[in-house]
Amino acid sequence: MRAFLAASLVALLATSSALSANSSGTPSMSQAPSSSAPTFDAAEEYRRGIESLKANKFDDAKKSFDKVLRVAPTDANVNFLAGMARAGLNDLKGAAKNYERAVHADGKLIPAHEQLAITYLKLGSRDKAQAELTKLQKLDESCAGTCKDSQSIKDAVTAVQTALAAPPQASLQTTPPLLFASSDAGDHAYLEAVGLINEHRYAQAIDSLERARASFGAHPDILTYLGFANRKLHHYDVAEHYYRAALAAEPRHRGATEYYGELLVERGNMSGAKAMLAKLDGMCTFGCAEADELRQWIAARHDPAS
Repeated sequence: MRAFLAASLVALLATSSALSANSSGTPSMSQAPSSSAPTFDAAEEYRRGIESLKANKFDDAKKSFDKVLRVAPTDANVNFLAGMARAGLNDLKGAAKNYERAVHADGKLIPAHEQLAITYLKLGSRDKAQAELTKLQKLDESCAGTCKDSQSIKDAVTAVQTALAAPPQASLQTTPPLLFASSDAGDHAYLEAVGLINEHRYAQAIDSLERARASFGAHPDILTYLGFANRKLHHYDVAEHYYRAALAAEPRHRGATEYYGELLVERGNMSGAKAMLAKLDGMCTFGCAEADELRQWIAARHDPAS
């Protein structure tokens, strides 16, 4: 199986960081992920997995991505890469499960649809492969040649059609398109997202954050911003998912703790919000901006028990 990740991913520095808020509740942190990576294993394991995959060390890659999945089980990119690692070990059933989780988490992850279809064919499931092709064709139709992934979708459709047309005994070899950008590109996407959030352009910020996440994996700063942007769009369930994911990656992440508490205030869960405040007070022995901000949110609700 040929290595397919051509871009170089720089290791994340193990330095702790957290989001802070100003009086308007807008995140004020603007440091790039490559220079602000927190002390959590998922980021380092993600980097190790990428490097192992690029070197065709599939067993090492699988182990690394499986560790990341323990804290980010629904992450589409990580599931896709775990599938690639298992495919490299000829564990086709395992690969298919990872690809299925990837497309379930992100229905527009084109390489995952393509590889899932190819894997189904290798397993003898032509109907399932055809179903994946149909999904890709629908994405192509809705894109109509105007979206940023237009060429990737067309290439994936062609690859799956070619595989379906091949004789059953043919060896199906595919090279997935490049999924990850460099660390610099990830930083650029992240900082772009920060600017968009400050301009209240939350939908566009989410797109930029997804590009950053492809470079840095389950980075809690990125996950927290995804939660914040979705919360501002009133996608509360999605926001809660991202806040929980950020705290799974870094349980002491002050920004995620604060913003999760604010979300709980917005949803009327005052006991949950107070639990987040108590957690912050435990982390901030001498006080911190995150605890002060959440305390103001709770007080603003005029809760008699506060």
